[in-house]
Amino acid sequence: MSTKYGIWNNKGGVGKSTITYHVASTFAAQNPDKNVLVIDLCPQANVSMMLLGGGVQGENAVLNFCTEAVPRTVVGYLSEVLSGGERAPLPDPMNFVTRVRDVNPHMTENLYLLSGDGNLEPMAPAITRAADAPPLTPASKPWRWVHEVFRRLIDNLENNDSWHVFVDTNPSFSIYTELAISSCDKLIVPVNADDSSRVATNAMFILLHGTNPPHPVYGSWTFAARAQQNGVSIPKVHLIVGNRLTSYDGVAGAFEALSAATADTLFVNYRTHPGRFTQRNGSAGSVAAFRALFSVPLRDFNTAGVMSAHLGMRIDQMKQSVYQAHGQNVHVKAEQLREAKTAINKVIAAL
Repeated sequence: MSTKYGIWNNKGGVGKSTITYHVASTFAAQNPDKNVLVIDLCPQANVSMMLLGGGVQGENAVLNFCTEAVPRTVVGYLSEVLSGGERAPLPDPMNFVTRVRDVNPHMTENLYLLSGDGNLEPMAPAITRAADAPPLTPASKPWRWVHEVFRRLIDNLENNDSWHVFVDTNPSFSIYTELAISSCDKLIVPVNADDSSRVATNAMFILLHGTNPPHPVYGSWTFAARAQQNGVSIPKVHLIVGNRLTSYDGVAGAFEALSAATADTLFVNYRTHPGRFTQRNGSAGSVAAFRALFSVPLRDFNTAGVMSAHLGMRIDQMKQSVYQAHGQNVHVKAEQLREAKTAINKVIAAL
């Protein structure tokens, strides 16, 4: 079967879209025998813009997809499925998926995109209503049917076992984030070295698995409770990516303490609930062993990574040179390119 990764943390600014862009595009280039699909379930559509050429070119490409008669976007696919109803045949996913190279020649032939769409935000109430609709028959499960919309799209892809899917998400745990989570088997969790990442890590497990005991008022309405009631599987934590670490170089002691606090939180959850994490060869009996098994320290992508995303050009295609960004000359050095390539390859190796 296909391999489905969700890049998610319920904290903004941890680099979800940037990591998705770099890892998916580089993974596709390194594995030409596999098909790679990016599903952009963040209304900001940032990863779509990067993949489709970056900058103004990427923005215009996304806008063009959104304004087609039947949008070639996540909103177009959702609208088609929801309007058809639970028993209707599924639309062909390739009517909505774009081969990225057809728009951006810097990308490989095997990289595909289901584009993001800003209309996902105003559509959210309609998605929620469809999920909360009363079942019309004993066999009907509207909540599960809606939440597994994109899982079914993935399962409906031709030559299903050759696909690696990366789902970009929004930090807010809204209905479209629930759909993203429900489509994945494995989670890539970016974290920063700060206190809010430690707090967000606790919140992530509560959102996915609930509390014990459940909240006396809201407990039965949570995603965790309803997923269990409806048989919707919860993805397992597969990889923790410590992102943007170079910004803490000047305060190494503080960084170590903060990152250790986040690691401790994850490790305690791992020891208490090992089934929430993907299986590894052997188990982790210490925080250090847990870090070695599940985490990758990722240096900041620096100027090279930023320019790569702005130009829609993979890091491995770039050379030391002066590039243009919004009318400004930006110098990208060979050392920056080496550092960024190494960072991306470490994440890919850990997949």
